[in-house]
Amino acid sequence: MRRLPLPLTLRAQLALWAALATGLAVALVAGGLYVAVSGFLRQAQAQRLNSAVEVVQGRVEDLLRPHRPGEGGPDDLLPSLLGVATVSQADLERIARAVDGEGLALRVVALQGGELQAVGTAGFPALFLQTLAPGLHGTPDGAALLLVRPLRGNALLQIALDTRALNEARRAFGRALTLLLPLAVALSLLVGWLVAGRLLRPVRALELAARTVGAGGDLRRPLPGAGEGDELARLALTLQGAFARLADAREREQGFLRAAAHDLRSPLAALTARVEGSLARERDAERYRSDLKEIGTDIARLSTLANHLLLLARDPAAVQRAPVPLRELAADAVDRARELDPLADVDLHAPQAVTVPGDRVLLGQVIWNLTTNAVRHAPGATVTVAVEAREGGAVVTVTDDGPGVDAATLARLGEAFFRPDASRSLDTGGHGLGLALARQVAALHGGTLSLRSAPGQGFCAQLHLPAAVPARLVP
Repeated sequence: MRRLPLPLTLRAQLALWAALATGLAVALVAGGLYVAVSGFLRQAQAQRLNSAVEVVQGRVEDLLRPHRPGEGGPDDLLPSLLGVATVSQADLERIARAVDGEGLALRVVALQGGELQAVGTAGFPALFLQTLAPGLHGTPDGAALLLVRPLRGNALLQIALDTRALNEARRAFGRALTLLLPLAVALSLLVGWLVAGRLLRPVRALELAARTVGAGGDLRRPLPGAGEGDELARLALTLQGAFARLADAREREQGFLRAAAHDLRSPLAALTARVEGSLARERDAERYRSDLKEIGTDIARLSTLANHLLLLARDPAAVQRAPVPLRELAADAVDRARELDPLADVDLHAPQAVTVPGDRVLLGQVIWNLTTNAVRHAPGATVTVAVEAREGGAVVTVTDDGPGVDAATLARLGEAFFRPDASRSLDTGGHGLGLALARQVAALHGGTLSLRSAPGQGFCAQLHLPAAVPARLVP
């Protein structure tokens, strides 16, 4: 069975990336230097030829002078058909030594009698053809450069320069770069390993602390290095804040579950007792009807409680984002409140249609909760539900002229399962979730729920909703 390769540690990855970056940088710089140095050396040799050719050309043309027939030796070149002139190998040897010392070779080529005649210094590169056109030429192996210049009398001057020393320098430079590249990569790998280890030391400490927090469950434990310094310090601070928020959520969840279990136990116990009492002995139809009515009341309370618990636990990503007609929802809440208590004085004030983006079910439940709270906690009071457009959104206001609440009670309204007293439940079913639901729904829509009250001055609940859902709230 083939084994999968082990994943590299972050330290090893950082070291390898540092070595790769260094190797690429060295290779690019070395290649650029090699090309630049080679071009510079070739240009220097070409300039050397151009400097020498001016002197050589003048001296060779001075030798192309007319003379009497019979003069000259067997190695003389006769480039002119009009006059008789000679350039011997010895002349070219002397000119080459006088102009450039060693490394310079000369050759003169002329057309005489329909044939090419050439005379040159000893060691002139045989690879260069006699018929090369004027200009700069080089051998395939780069061992020599040749500069061809035209002379008078249909002759050509060829000056060759030995560049083998240039090739040796080029090869030595290449060998040095070949040796430097692996050394640079190895050194960068070592330095990268050491530096990565030092940089990742806080990460290891943070990992150990996070593991300790996970094992011990103490989410409020401070993390090492948390602060506003570098990126790792800010990461530790962010994790510490996230752990703290998780601790708060866990505490709220535990309190929520304990309160939910307590509130569910009472109606379930009452329901069980009524069912057992009804079945304990024979009863007449009217008594059974009364018992079933009480059982239905308990079931309705349990249904309302379960519905509120589900709404509070709703995933924010599942919240709908569609135009919601607030005046229509408010009118429906007022009609249902009047049906709930035909003697209740509930009025609607909504002169114009107002629409906001949001979840129709959640917003409808919130307006209904606020309306029924006002009807039930202040019997006989006048309740007004108002919907009005505001700059940047809308406001739904539910007010009553009931007895109101004190400042201490007002500060805790909206906490799940908080009930101030038996006479003022402030909730549709008495389980203290209506205002908590309203606050959460307002937050899910980017809005707020504000409460105002004082003893003897009634109660006012205002739901502020924005005209556009903030980007951070869009699922």
